Amino acid sequence: MSPKSAVSLRELTFEWPDGTVALAGVNGTFGTGRTGLVGRNGAGKSTLLRLIAGELRPAAGHIDTTGEVGYLPQTLTLRQNTTVAELLGIHEVLAALKAVESGEVDPRHFEAIGDDWDIESRADEALHHIGFSAADLDRRVVEVSGGEGMLIAITGLRLRRTPITLLDEPTNNLDRATRAQLAEFVDQWPGTLVVVSHDLELLEHMDTTTELYGGALSTLGGPYSAWKEHQEQEQAAAVQAARSAQQALKVEKRQRIEAETKLARRERTAKKTQKDGGIPKILAGNRAGKAQASAGSLRSTVDEKVQAAQEAVVVADARVRDEEHIHLVLPDPDVPRGRRLAELVDEGRTLVIQGPERVALVGANGTGKSTLIEQLVRRGEPTPGRPHGRLVTDLVAFLPQRLDGLDEDASAMENVRAVAPGTPGGTVRNQLARLLLRGDSVDRPVRTLSGGERFRVSLARLLLAEPPAQLLVLDEPTNNLDIASVEQLAEALDAYRGALLIVSHDFAFLERIGVDTVIELDGDGRLHQRRDLSV
Repeated sequence: MSPKSAVSLRELTFEWPDGTVALAGVNGTFGTGRTGLVGRNGAGKSTLLRLIAGELRPAAGHIDTTGEVGYLPQTLTLRQNTTVAELLGIHEVLAALKAVESGEVDPRHFEAIGDDWDIESRADEALHHIGFSAADLDRRVVEVSGGEGMLIAITGLRLRRTPITLLDEPTNNLDRATRAQLAEFVDQWPGTLVVVSHDLELLEHMDTTTELYGGALSTLGGPYSAWKEHQEQEQAAAVQAARSAQQALKVEKRQRIEAETKLARRERTAKKTQKDGGIPKILAGNRAGKAQASAGSLRSTVDEKVQAAQEAVVVADARVRDEEHIHLVLPDPDVPRGRRLAELVDEGRTLVIQGPERVALVGANGTGKSTLIEQLVRRGEPTPGRPHGRLVTDLVAFLPQRLDGLDEDASAMENVRAVAPGTPGGTVRNQLARLLLRGDSVDRPVRTLSGGERFRVSLARLLLAEPPAQLLVLDEPTNNLDIASVEQLAEALDAYRGALLIVSHDFAFLERIGVDTVIELDGDGRLHQRRDLSV
């Protein structure tokens, strides 16, 4: 293994228990700096990180690392009963310290502690940088926001100082301030760092960009923008090469037709001459034999040229990527412009969502945005002194931040049929196909799907509702989507004719869908209507 390579993969293969191949014969390395790992949803990025972290075992191949691996999973926020200490990854050391302080002398406690006798004070110092303290170590993840939970887990990885660290979508749920803080962490990160992310700003902090595409890894020095420019140039050249190859094939086929026409004309002339008795039979036979040999040689040469041109087309076409798009066809709920759909109430002030309005709910992590919209959608009891919501329509579809409404052991197909029992199976499959969920991915358990695929299953459950929802409530909908899918989701929502209430820290996405109203929830739990997304 090269001294500059912290992780080396050799013929790495992984299959899910049902036999579905996720990765086959992957080779590649990750260097000692900061690497952004990109690729389409379902390409196997998260699976690859889990293999390197040791959470999954490969069916074949080898993984070599230069040291211990720290890992931040994509599905972190699903673990609602986890404590802050567990998120930091120091709960076992803290338990061992308490045992030793109480007088226990079991060698296992000292082994767990190692050199971390000061872990609680170091944790307190690190937590203060993100607005927490050692007093929060026993709090549950359900008590903090998704963004706060993510930042706590990343802080824990910095505390543990593993030589190799893997982060899977670390900006999920982070507000703009904490995203900037994470970028500072990344810039100062010791050791090897591999980051899977759809956050273009974070990817600009990488030394190297590696893509997982078609089951193979390819690496380019530089951040995402350099890789993107290189890929666009490569694709432009590939498209031009494919067009040239197709044109060359047409020329060779035309020349083959012309050659056959010429040979047929010669054969007709020779037969006519022989029939008219213009030459002796022996001489005519010799000429015919030579003509057939010459024709056979010409056909062989022409056929070889056509075959070579066809092979060139295949090679050239293989370089051109099939950039599939999500084809979301959102239902038209036919909402009149003045129809009141929901209200957000704060100290006697009522903000109304009506007609096909697009409303962005923004604010820092921990202000209670997700709590507010869950209370709204689930018609829960208002919390005294806090803003609350009221629904005026029953036709509401909700996509929660944690995507925790899915049956993990059921397939994508079964999850959708559970909420649309009257919809024909063929219609469900077609809808999933529009979301690029096809073949095995439709019938595999949801727990084996990538974050982006899980999102698409959740979205399909909303889209098959009958009658269609008049109000879509989406909590951080771009989490776990690849860069292309974020753009395609924006295109789909741009065509939706109902009302949208979206919680998101992705301002580029909010600008893309053209929000009409921005409502900010501040740290004191007060709502403010803003004119735009500017800070």
